[in-house]
Amino acid sequence: MGEGTPLLVLGLGNVLCGDDGLGAIGVHLLKTWYQAPKGAELVDGGTLGLSLLPLLQDAERVVIIDAIRSAGAKPGTPVHLRGDDVAQAVRERLSPHQIGVADLLDGARLLGCCPRKMTLLGLVPENLTLGVGLSPAVERAMPRLVERIVGEARALGFAFRRRPCDAEEPRLDDACDVAGVLGLRRKGR
Repeated sequence: MGEGTPLLVLGLGNVLCGDDGLGAIGVHLLKTWYQAPKGAELVDGGTLGLSLLPLLQDAERVVIIDAIRSAGAKPGTPVHLRGDDVAQAVRERLSPHQIGVADLLDGARLLGCCPRKMTLLGLVPENLTLGVGLSPAVERAMPRLVERIVGEARALGFAFRRRPCDAEEPRLDDACDVAGVLGLRRKGR
């Protein structure tokens, strides 16, 4: 990635821990359904933590996509945080990889390279245990999450364009398939 990335959309989480993978799947859906505008980078950051610091250093604006715990909220409930609320949330409410994300943001702050604008979009997870696939509530909420990412990017001055449907609309179950996110094919396809 070159210097001065205007917009970084960063999906976080572990696709092998149920709903924790929703950040990676959200980025995959965004890439599948939309054409990114010039200046926008879409990255599946997985659970890389501090290894993502160079990406954050180069970004002017960041939209982080992740599973976010919220006391009393039902699984699949959207969560939207901005600015200083993002750093606080990663210390308290993110999923199992939260320490890596907190370290990443603290590292950027200590180096004086925090993006000018930071947003965290996510969903309340139902299941963060070892296992592949999203819970039904989170899977149903994924299209709305992608729409919210597109809306947030638009508010920041970046207009994603819906990809034309040549044959048929991409199916959500295909796009949420972990094998697809990892670039692997399902047997029989």
